[in-house]
Amino acid sequence: MLPEAEFEHVLAKKYMRTEIMPHAFCPGCGLGIIERMILMAFEELGQEEWDRTVFVSGIGCSGWTPLYFRRDAAHTLHGRALAFATALKASRPDLNVIVVMGDGDSMGIGGNHLIHAARRNIGITAIIATNMLYSLTGGQMSPTTPEGAKTNTTPYGNIEPNFDLMELLKAAGATYLARWTTYHFIQAKNSIKKAVKHKGFAAIEIVFQCPTYAGRYILNRPDPRDMMQWFKENSIPLGVAKNKSPEELRGKIIVGEYLHRTDRKEYTERLRELEERAKGKGR
Repeated sequence: MLPEAEFEHVLAKKYMRTEIMPHAFCPGCGLGIIERMILMAFEELGQEEWDRTVFVSGIGCSGWTPLYFRRDAAHTLHGRALAFATALKASRPDLNVIVVMGDGDSMGIGGNHLIHAARRNIGITAIIATNMLYSLTGGQMSPTTPEGAKTNTTPYGNIEPNFDLMELLKAAGATYLARWTTYHFIQAKNSIKKAVKHKGFAAIEIVFQCPTYAGRYILNRPDPRDMMQWFKENSIPLGVAKNKSPEELRGKIIVGEYLHRTDRKEYTERLRELEERAKGKGR
């Protein structure tokens, strides 16, 4: 077995466009950890799965994440990554289509596309990087900003309740759902592997550290190591959370695999069946 440092170098050369390094992320940003989760998942899934994978991303810090991978990637419009990915999956159902979005990109301007992708149960893997605010544009409130949190646009505290993405997508019709943080590296990597192989709409929310904005504004922890320690101390497994009151869960991150359904047919399979029926009626 290779020493860890040498293994990391081999992994980077194999999967990443090292010629355009260093990347654009702030020091300590958790998006680098999310990149490694994705690459480790494919290292374990195998070369065949990697070779038939294409990435789509929107706008924001997270939108840069797949652009460093040695795979085809579409950097699309703000909030429209899932619309682009839907067309891609419908035309090439044989591909693994993975969409990387931020919480604002997916649940704010892109919220409508998100719920309809889940409703259709189209075979896309959505990796949603949540840092609780908009970062690329300066630290504004997002749909996941905790109630009471101070941001650039809520200097006296946020008065709006934040989205619970897992409950939203469960109601919308998604068939695989999981939530982790960058502290839960192995669990998140394993969920990505499951999502890639899953037939249906899969979403994995990964709460990540943003020391530049969320660390300073929301948590008062500008050191990324302190932010990850906070994730560790404030994450509650889903099974444990079920036995706690809303007051006990206030301000906590409930982590785990929320849903894994196999009783709904994937959208592109139904689309092909529809095409065959239409051809039969046309003869």
